[in-house]
Amino acid sequence: MPKILRARPAADAAEEQKIRKLAGARHAPGDWIQRAGIIALSWDGHRVPAIAVRLGCHKKTVRRWLHRFNAAGLDGLGDRPGVGRKRRITEDERSRLIALVKTDPPGRLVRQSWGELYAADEAGPPVWTLDTLTAAARADGIDIHRSQVRTILLAEGVRWRRTHSWMTSKDPDFAGKGRGSSRSTPARPTTRRSSAPTSSAR
Repeated sequence: MPKILRARPAADAAEEQKIRKLAGARHAPGDWIQRAGIIALSWDGHRVPAIAVRLGCHKKTVRRWLHRFNAAGLDGLGDRPGVGRKRRITEDERSRLIALVKTDPPGRLVRQSWGELYAADEAGPPVWTLDTLTAAARADGIDIHRSQVRTILLAEGVRWRRTHSWMTSKDPDFAGKGRGSSRSTPARPTTRRSSAPTSSAR
């Protein structure tokens, strides 16, 4: 009797939580959601044919990802690097990115216990944006693209600060310097009608 292919048991509670969370995610890449769903359904006792029907994929697809997960865990669910394709982020790199966004940006002024404001790096970013997070992650050795940072943060429900143009500041003390409607625009000249002197008929 052939051996029934199943996903191996989760290595620990954290791995199972990550797989199940990814399987039910709404903003993660669709291929990751499907692959995590294969593992979660296998854990729930579903066999390969039933999983294929449930997820609308081929049975070979189910078998491939079960084998990959059994061999390499969560990282095995990522695509192998190919020509022109973005490298998939490992779970460790994903966790490091999430931890990074929860830290104070190096350029943010923080009030110290003695009352003075101090920034760890005055030349660093004062807030986390997608661009500054991408740059910081790359500096930390994570080969990641801006779009991947956004996808990961959306999937994790993590908020970051979006950059806004200084033209749209709501600060009442802010004085904009851009071009806009101005009262200095010369008004259209008005022509006065002069009444010609009338001579009385004699």
